[in-house]
Amino acid sequence: MATITKRGDSYRIKVSCGYDVNGKQVIQSRTWRIPENMTERQIKKELDRQVVLFEEECKRGQITAAIKFETFADQWFDEYAILNLRKSTYTLLKSLTKRVYPAIGHLRIDKITSRDIQRFVNDLLTNGRNKQSGKPLARKTVLLHLSFISNIFRYAIKMGMLVDNPASRVTVAKQEKKEKQIYTIEEMKQLFKCLENAPLKYRVFVTLAVYSGYRRGEMLGLEWKDIDWDNGVISVRRTSNYTKLYGMFTDTTKTKKSQRSTKYPAVVINLLRELKAEQDKQREILGDKWVESDRLFVTDDGTPLFVNNPYKWLQKFCKDNNLRFCDVHSYRHFHASALIFAGVDPVTVSADLGHSAVSTTTSVYCHLFQEAQARTSSVISQVLDFGSDSQNEMKPSA
Repeated sequence: MATITKRGDSYRIKVSCGYDVNGKQVIQSRTWRIPENMTERQIKKELDRQVVLFEEECKRGQITAAIKFETFADQWFDEYAILNLRKSTYTLLKSLTKRVYPAIGHLRIDKITSRDIQRFVNDLLTNGRNKQSGKPLARKTVLLHLSFISNIFRYAIKMGMLVDNPASRVTVAKQEKKEKQIYTIEEMKQLFKCLENAPLKYRVFVTLAVYSGYRRGEMLGLEWKDIDWDNGVISVRRTSNYTKLYGMFTDTTKTKKSQRSTKYPAVVINLLRELKAEQDKQREILGDKWVESDRLFVTDDGTPLFVNNPYKWLQKFCKDNNLRFCDVHSYRHFHASALIFAGVDPVTVSADLGHSAVSTTTSVYCHLFQEAQARTSSVISQVLDFGSDSQNEMKPSA
């Protein structure tokens, strides 16, 4: 609300424009001089109009704290992100600054427009490249950059520094979706046949990955106390991750719904018993040199297995056995596809995979649900084909 002070032949209008990055209230002022030959009534009417105009300018963010995007984003990381986000998420967002800061980091937050952000997004789609593979950036990666920028503006609004989020009006052009690499049943049978001669640790890892559909971090975060041996139930309670910033660390699950308990068949539980016995024997041999972590998947001295070890081992294993290698996450896709084609409903599939919402499951596996639905439609058509010989045989005799 504006404060008005009369000063001779002029009025001073003060408006609060929120708070700066240090929490100090930002006050903007404007002086309106009374034109000659104005009546008292005209002065009051014009003064009210000037106050409204000035307040609107402040609301539109035309008058606000003068701070560059990079400076404020760094404060967002310190004040909000590091306290509220998972370590893996924090590290991921930090990596996005390598592209965001050179593009808009030097601009004042109150001067950045939707067009500025749209140009940046369009450039990522057309010219952005993955540093490791050299391939164009995926749309998902571009959306992550836009989401990060939007988070910064939302925080500025929350702090009373802005009233508008220019990132909210930016669009990311759709790209043709690539089909997920999923093993066929025959390929999976061949894989399991070859695994018979593989080290027990990795034989258990692949078997559990296929039967459970767990994420890599969930697999590596499993501990022996998570297994209910009597009932054959395994519970996911944590993840194991790695970033350059934090190194190896234990983290919470991706979402609350990722914490789940599932019953598994004897083939899985018996393999786990073998792995437990093997570890106990190795612990006894090493004695004090054994690193106690309680993890299922460890190195020879008990240290938790590094996150990239399964990928590297499986890649070499598939090459040596002339098998198609997708990646570790493809076992999760195979698990999901097996459930979908078996007729399991989306809600159950979503809960099994630990997705935060059913919509995530139906979106990720949209084409599989559609294909399964098409098969269902074919069956229904056959059942309702009353003119066929098979249907005539089903009719009761007179």
